[in-house]
Amino acid sequence: MQYILNPWPWYISGPLIAIVMALLLYFGKTFGMSSNLRTLCAIGGAGKIADFFNFKWKDQIWNLTVVAGAIIGGFIATQYLSNDSVTNLNPATTVELQNMGFKTPGATLVPDEMYSLDVLATPKGMLLLIVGGLLVGFGTRYAGGCTSGHSITGLSSLQKPSLIAVIGFFIGGLIMTNFILPLIF
Repeated sequence: MQYILNPWPWYISGPLIAIVMALLLYFGKTFGMSSNLRTLCAIGGAGKIADFFNFKWKDQIWNLTVVAGAIIGGFIATQYLSNDSVTNLNPATTVELQNMGFKTPGATLVPDEMYSLDVLATPKGMLLLIVGGLLVGFGTRYAGGCTSGHSITGLSSLQKPSLIAVIGFFIGGLIMTNFILPLIF
């Protein structure tokens, strides 16, 4: 079964994000997935291996609600808010993706050519997963946070380092999409 989600209109999702950010700022908290992953690693004992994970994770346990919310929200979205419509891609993009080897671009939420278990079981898929994970982990640590943390929390609180990081994320995304992805596929 394929799941295609229609995004909520900006006038619903935008104010909801603003309300969440206002509440987080009011309570002195920040939003970002990398901090949640850091907390999970600390709970798992990664502090014995790296000092970065050696902190009072019990003080950060509140942010694991974001992880639970992402799991529950993803389930609700795919089970109750999905429909069978396809993503409306630009015809030129569809042709370009088909030339790269994607059979049905836009027909599923994520392309099977990249995200199926069969692909991940191949040496190429495993190598891409490991190298991609290392690069994302390094980039997140180097930038002092992830895309969601800098884009949502950092920009909403007018932090200059977050603006620089977000610009870097977009440049990296453009380079990946236009130069590296075609070499991989």
